Amino acid sequence: MQQKLITKEIAARLAANGIATRAAQNAGQPEPDHIPALKVFNPYGGATWLFTESDPDNADWLFGLCDLGQGFPELGTQSRAELEACRIKVGPCMLPLERDAHFVTDKPLSVFTAEARAASRIGA
Repeated sequence: MQQKLITKEIAARLAANGIATRAAQNAGQPEPDHIPALKVFNPYGGATWLFTESDPDNADWLFGLCDLGQGFPELGTQSRAELEACRIKVGPCMLPLERDAHFVTDKPLSVFTAEARAASRIGA
């Protein structure tokens, strides 16, 4: 059975963070520096994503630190549907991206971003 990329619990956390960010923006306050709720990776390559929130108007759009394994990790958005549909050709098989089920952190996204930019990759 294929692992579910985003569980209900993770989706709820992403949504809550997105709502908190939107509220801060609307109030003219600094945006919260959220702790990543989800780590997705390509087990057969260097791509890794750390997501902190989903867009309150469109939960398909996730925000976080994106590293395609080319040495330039950047903050940005990614479609959840595209991540879930993505398949990596490994021999004759087409395999999905995976969620790091053991990923737990207390570091905010800004710390991951600084470390990733210094190392040219997400190392978490």
